[in-house]
Amino acid sequence: MSGGLALKSTPAPIVACTIARDVQTFDLLIDDIEAELGEAWGDLNFMEAQAFFVQPEADDLEFVAVAVDDEDEQDIELIIRVIEQAKSKGVKVILIAEDVSPPILHRLLNAGTDDFVPYPLPEMAFHQSVERIRAGQSIAEAPAAEPAAPAPAAAVAPQTATPAEPQAPAQIRTPTTSMGDRVVFAVQSMAGGTGASTLAVNLAWEIATADKKNPPSVCLIDLDLQFGSTSTYLDLTRREVIFEVLSEAQSMDVDAFKQALQTYDGKLSVFTAPADILPLDLIGPTEVEALIKLAQECFDVVIVDMPTTIVQWTETVLNAADVYFTTLELDMRSAQNTLRFIKALQAEDLPIDKVHYVLNRAPKGLDMSGKSRVKHLAESLNIELNTQLPDGTKQVTQACDHGTPLALFAKKNALRKEIAKLAKTLHDAIRAEATAG
Repeated sequence: MSGGLALKSTPAPIVACTIARDVQTFDLLIDDIEAELGEAWGDLNFMEAQAFFVQPEADDLEFVAVAVDDEDEQDIELIIRVIEQAKSKGVKVILIAEDVSPPILHRLLNAGTDDFVPYPLPEMAFHQSVERIRAGQSIAEAPAAEPAAPAPAAAVAPQTATPAEPQAPAQIRTPTTSMGDRVVFAVQSMAGGTGASTLAVNLAWEIATADKKNPPSVCLIDLDLQFGSTSTYLDLTRREVIFEVLSEAQSMDVDAFKQALQTYDGKLSVFTAPADILPLDLIGPTEVEALIKLAQECFDVVIVDMPTTIVQWTETVLNAADVYFTTLELDMRSAQNTLRFIKALQAEDLPIDKVHYVLNRAPKGLDMSGKSRVKHLAESLNIELNTQLPDGTKQVTQACDHGTPLALFAKKNALRKEIAKLAKTLHDAIRAEATAG
């Protein structure tokens, strides 16, 4: 496969949001609201909700789900103000409560709540609550608690959970060679700490596990010869043989290359960084090209984790890659470094169309000020920021310290979910072109 891969997606309009101290505490609510609305929802904490409800964008919300537990009782006045603000905007309020004392629950219900669902959520309870508020029913008008019975088809049409709005199909240029073992993705950071290695490791794992019946073979190559961290993030050893393979890549055969690899959980092959810190010019374009070709002979997908530094063989990887992901954040250093990176590629007439910009720690869906800054950044750099990854919070650091992919350490983590979506888009595009070819 050759050429660039355009990953286009149109965000679904936000029609609802959860409001909680920490929505990750209510994982069943996350599952249910995703089943109900797909991507058309956001999440806020109580302080963020207060600031959001004074903005005009709050008028577009259909409802909010306010989730509380016993730890929130000390902030009852704040939560009541949030509910009152929502009602003043004409936004419906569903209260989700767990282990809340009767007096506190009474106050919350009297604050203007339209419906109430206990947590943990009973099966279909959230869906039924949404149906009630959309029908204009209040708590008092809702039917008394009875064993759930199927409603007559004439009264209520069967409701199927609304799936997430699909991303626009990825578009891949017509390959000059057959598909299969020729797919290369690279990841490079535009500034330290923008999550390039985290993306590379988790993207490799997600692609390797994207298809349970016919999983693609995936090789992750860490070419940060000095401070590569893929071995740490996957709890693998740094082997001395890596230095030999790098030095003798031109004369190395497939069997010798395979012996240098380690396997994570039997599903992902990894070529780690060397055991010692090595100069980046230890290898040149010919060695890097030979290494990538060896990997392509053995695997369906090759993902290269690049050093932050631009080196002589950066061009080699860029030319070999089908997509060259660059990670940046919403700050001045990322903007300046990205601009310099773009100018460098343009000066050398390199295939800049392969570069796909990934904004890490992007603002939440309801952060209108943050969205404005993202738009300004993209316009000032004349780039598209189609892939925006949320802040994965401390769970990302914990997963990396434990040497475990996010999918195994914190499956419901917001960052993990977005990387999984990106992996699925790439996997589907690869399969589609393989079928077409």
